[in-house]
Amino acid sequence: MGSDDRACTGHGRGHLRARPRFRRFARGARGGTRDLSASADNRHRGGHATAQSGVEPGGCAGTSGRWRPRDMVTEFQPEGACVAASVRGAERRTTKGVRVTDSIASALIQGSQNRSGNDPIFSLNAEAASRSAAGESILNATLGVLMNDAGKLAVMPSVSEALQRVPLERAAAYSPIAGAAGFLSATISDLFDDGPLAAQSISAATPGGTGAIHHAVVNFLEPGQSALTSSYYWGPYGVITGHSGRGVDTFHMFGEDGRLDLDAMAIGIDRHIDQQGRALLLLNFPCHNPTGYSLDESEWVGVAEVIRMAGERAPVATVLDCAYLRFQDPESDHWLHAIETMLESGTVLVAWTASKTFAQYGARIGALIAMHRDADERVRLTNALSYSCRATWSNCNHLGQLAIAELLTDPDLKGRADSERDGLIEMLRGRVAVFNEGAAAAGLDLPRYEGGFFVAVFTPDGEETAEAMRAEGVYVVPMEGAVRVALCATPEAQVPRIVEALRIGVAAAAS
Repeated sequence: MGSDDRACTGHGRGHLRARPRFRRFARGARGGTRDLSASADNRHRGGHATAQSGVEPGGCAGTSGRWRPRDMVTEFQPEGACVAASVRGAERRTTKGVRVTDSIASALIQGSQNRSGNDPIFSLNAEAASRSAAGESILNATLGVLMNDAGKLAVMPSVSEALQRVPLERAAAYSPIAGAAGFLSATISDLFDDGPLAAQSISAATPGGTGAIHHAVVNFLEPGQSALTSSYYWGPYGVITGHSGRGVDTFHMFGEDGRLDLDAMAIGIDRHIDQQGRALLLLNFPCHNPTGYSLDESEWVGVAEVIRMAGERAPVATVLDCAYLRFQDPESDHWLHAIETMLESGTVLVAWTASKTFAQYGARIGALIAMHRDADERVRLTNALSYSCRATWSNCNHLGQLAIAELLTDPDLKGRADSERDGLIEMLRGRVAVFNEGAAAAGLDLPRYEGGFFVAVFTPDGEETAEAMRAEGVYVVPMEGAVRVALCATPEAQVPRIVEALRIGVAAAAS
């Protein structure tokens, strides 16, 4: 996202004082545009915030009382003077007694100076873990990992067996650049079996779904252009696009009826086509992160028609981020029919990941599956994605690819993996049912929630709500106008506690 504020400010009579960096989440109405993980700009006491481009490194903001980043140099300066974050001054005297300053400048490019080295969600998780280790009763609903009802990471024994089956010499060898052939074909079959969509698909291995999003961004947007997504979205979209010289733009997610705002999406796509000559749409359905929302049949039909019509005007690529696909209603295949409509005039990309499907978050195994009706275009897609693989991570985790391929194709392993996953899904559905009942009784405002790792609860102020909940020992992730609750990490017996903390937190924000 945007770079941190790099200005520095004089305070009082010739004194420069370092202030701690802090994070705030802006207040906003339902459907606001703040992402999950971008920190707020450092702000003047008077309320002014630096724009995303910020003050140029080495510039001085005067004496306005701006908070100073904690990693800047703290030293006395004459009144009105300014010390840049990239320079550390060391005074010395020459043999003639003339005072000079030796400065060692940072070799980092301007855009990399003063970046945050951590993700806010992981920072909240660390704080919760620290309080728990100190003996407090803490309920941590921040991270998107599935925990069992004993509070331990849920794992699948079949996955461990598949990893152990891979011969060491095969695991140690380089993977082909675009990925192991058996893995690539297995990911396509996992989505489409041997149907007509499979014949129109190619695949490239990526380090998780994050790598898949990266490949979509750098291959379907020129530098300086932006992807389009809903106003509530997974924070790393902004980091991935920003780091690659692109951006992210949003459309209002929910209409007055609480459903996906198709008109806003259509307007956003048209705006991108008019401004950029193309559009890249990021849709995180089903089981949207962070809201938990899944599209119904009529919404998928509407989305597909909007994309089909836009594709007749200009090149349009649509990414379906399917990280939580296996946690939706198993009878819901409306998205497959929607893809067929989208392909009438454009390219469809699916970000596939083993992280959630096989509870293997650390293995970093994923794929970007690209679909197009034209065979020559599929060749170009294959070459483009393979080139990007070589230009970034070169080769993905070979052990993980080989093991996941076995889990997707070996009848015995696949059957056991499916059964184990079904057990995890039922466990999560139990939590969802308890949460929905409790949330309704408490009068909480939330989107339609039928399953998935997360749910959002709307509130007048996400930061104030999260702060009040932390006072109750409950950790959630603040957003603009909402908080994200990771039911995936919440034992069923603890769901009533989280509902009560949400009630207290929303009331605190409303007072």
